[in-house]
Amino acid sequence: MSLVLKNATLITAADIFRADILIEGEQIRAIGQGLNASQALDCQGKMITPGGVDAHTHFDLPMPGTVSSDDHYTGHKAAAFGGVTTVIDFVPHPGADELSTKERGGLRVGVEAWRAKADPALGGKACIDFGFHMNITHFDEAVAQEIADLPALGITSLKVFTAYNGRLRLGDGEIFQVMRIAKEHGILTLLHAENGDVIELLIAEARRAGHCSAEWHARTRPAWGAVEATLRGAALAAQAGAPLYIVHTNAAGEVDQIQYAREHGLPVMGETCPQYLFFTEDHLRRPDGAKWVCAPPMRAAADNARLWQGLQEGTLQTIATDHCPFFFNGAQPILYEGQEIAIPGKELGREDFTKIPNGLPGVGDRLPVLWTYGVGAGRLSPQQFVALNSANPAKIFGLYPQKGALLPGSDADLVVWDPERRVTYGTAYAQHRTDYNLYEGWELVGMPEKVMLRGQWIVEDGRWLGRAGMGRFLKRRSGLVL
Repeated sequence: MSLVLKNATLITAADIFRADILIEGEQIRAIGQGLNASQALDCQGKMITPGGVDAHTHFDLPMPGTVSSDDHYTGHKAAAFGGVTTVIDFVPHPGADELSTKERGGLRVGVEAWRAKADPALGGKACIDFGFHMNITHFDEAVAQEIADLPALGITSLKVFTAYNGRLRLGDGEIFQVMRIAKEHGILTLLHAENGDVIELLIAEARRAGHCSAEWHARTRPAWGAVEATLRGAALAAQAGAPLYIVHTNAAGEVDQIQYAREHGLPVMGETCPQYLFFTEDHLRRPDGAKWVCAPPMRAAADNARLWQGLQEGTLQTIATDHCPFFFNGAQPILYEGQEIAIPGKELGREDFTKIPNGLPGVGDRLPVLWTYGVGAGRLSPQQFVALNSANPAKIFGLYPQKGALLPGSDADLVVWDPERRVTYGTAYAQHRTDYNLYEGWELVGMPEKVMLRGQWIVEDGRWLGRAGMGRFLKRRSGLVL
């Protein structure tokens, strides 16, 4: 069976034009005028973009006393309602930190455990397509040898940390070694850039002084630590001859350091997240400030502005979400798909900010919010919107043009937008399995109306047509440096 979407306005990373899209099976077969098929849908007045690619998510992630509240079904479903058809999740390094329930083991053990959660071929419950990054949170000769095996497992990116001392952090020399090995095998290194030593000292001082409220999460993780760690990461990458991708860029100075590195010919790229574009440390001072606790934390209005500038000028290449949601009040159940569910959440840190689970919901919010407050507000062009949220992450992480593109031969992952639809956004609309939304009450104009995954409608006019088991594991190639 074939389907043609007729008379739509197509938006790609390069162009905006009117055309029909012919879909046969799971792929786009043709794009042009006057196309015909056994079925047709008139999209007059609608916009079509490629499905969103969120390159930074954390589903079903164990944390002290709890677990992130979206798993590889509920989080995928929320993503789909927000126009996202592909996600890339992080595989914890087995036995590398206090959060693991497994004995210390190899990287393959971690990949197999995460695929068992997500991959329908192995009994998992993914409902959109997905890939993995690998965390490297301890380093020895065995790990050095295993990194070379990651591409054969379909994983061509890994993440290292300069924070979380004693749990996730590697030393600079270890990061340098990881970068060299990764470069040799076509693997991109991702960096969480903060200064772990300063953070640990400031946290200890804050606790001794009796500072326990949520705002101290931000005050003990200063922006300068992120700035210097970003430059340090770029310097290590330069010495290793390796490309580098800075995750969740959050401070103005980080954008400056990425710009400096790129101006000096270094293959350094940057990602930011919607929370760092719209919120500040002031939100943590609210009575419900724990809702905004994530790492790295919110910064200041000047940082918001510099991040927007970095996106506009091309210093930053992608927008992801770092989706890692928790209940605000995990003692109070919510109704999800007809069943009550409660998962311990932010209330765990009511008396101590260090015990607030770090993370936010966002995988379903990114595209609708950025369409209104990015494109609609004149901060981004429609083409930049597609580049930052679909095409660029697909290119960087070895999925383009299968994903992130409107081209013959690409997967038919499409979002049909109603540009006139107005929504008062929040938990009543978003599909995350949690009890709050950062954008509660925001007025949005222009919303995903229909979402297609590989030729099948999975969201249509607010109805969920997808199911657990529809998603596929994506074995990724080496990507591009943009």
